[in-house]
Amino acid sequence: MKVSEIQELIKFISKSGVSEVEIEHKDFKINIKTPPYRKGRGIESIAPQQVVTHQMIPAQMQQTMPAQMPMAAAPATAAPTTAAPQEDENANYIEIKSPMIGTFYRKPSPDKAEFAKVGDVIGEGDTVCVIEAMKLFNEIESEISGKIVKVLVDDITPVEYDQVLFLVDPAG
Repeated sequence: MKVSEIQELIKFISKSGVSEVEIEHKDFKINIKTPPYRKGRGIESIAPQQVVTHQMIPAQMQQTMPAQMPMAAAPATAAPTTAAPQEDENANYIEIKSPMIGTFYRKPSPDKAEFAKVGDVIGEGDTVCVIEAMKLFNEIESEISGKIVKVLVDDITPVEYDQVLFLVDPAG
């Protein structure tokens, strides 16, 4: 295998997100690994480490390698296409966000009904949930009017500051 072919293989691997590739065929073996600090962090200036034990490659191996390489890139390209439509779908809705860190509750107590559920029409000032922070239960009121389209947090789960809790359709 020529040095230029090895360099092309390294570039392909660094773009595809694969952490390790090992090719072995008779007298030839190549193992290319990306450093552990590089995986998933998008550092483009650091090249993958390479280990070449033998640089003789049969002609049949050169023909099969390009066919194998696109399969490694397929999983890396599949993920971004699914996230884009979801963002566009939610663009028409207004978000109700958590004003604090704490535990999210949909009900005032276990035996009571939920404050707000999908399909409910809420008005400005209506309580939509409770967030417990430091043993204090804080009622979260809506600052908008509309119809609850989606509840994005499960009951009795931790929430972060500015985390989206509900999606509201203002036209509803």
